[in-house]
Amino acid sequence: MGAKSYTSAIEQLKPDPVYGSILLSKFINCLMYDGKKATAQRVVYGAFKIIETRVKDAKPIDVFETALNNVKPAIEVRSRRVGGANYQVPMAVGRKRQQSLAIRWVLEASRGKSGKPMHERL
Repeated sequence: MGAKSYTSAIEQLKPDPVYGSILLSKFINCLMYDGKKATAQRVVYGAFKIIETRVKDAKPIDVFETALNNVKPAIEVRSRRVGGANYQVPMAVGRKRQQSLAIRWVLEASRGKSGKPMHERL
């Protein structure tokens, strides 16, 4: 046959070079604009340096993972059509969607703030 061509990005994702975390690598990729990964890494690791100075007893990667876990939604409402009417029905959220929503929300919140460098907003 030949080499398997990957369609899923999660299988190709390599851990980040400093902390070895796949979740952090995914976050850096979502933060990145126009393929500028080095800039995105500089922003994230700058934010981690600020975390190191403010939180002495915890590692920055643990603080990051805790923050993302706090943002993850457990339930979301989805529109269901029943008998000609649309209802908002609460449904459980899958793990991958929880993670992607949490990353998206954190980045939207930090991009929405202005007046500070990005590594201070994260």
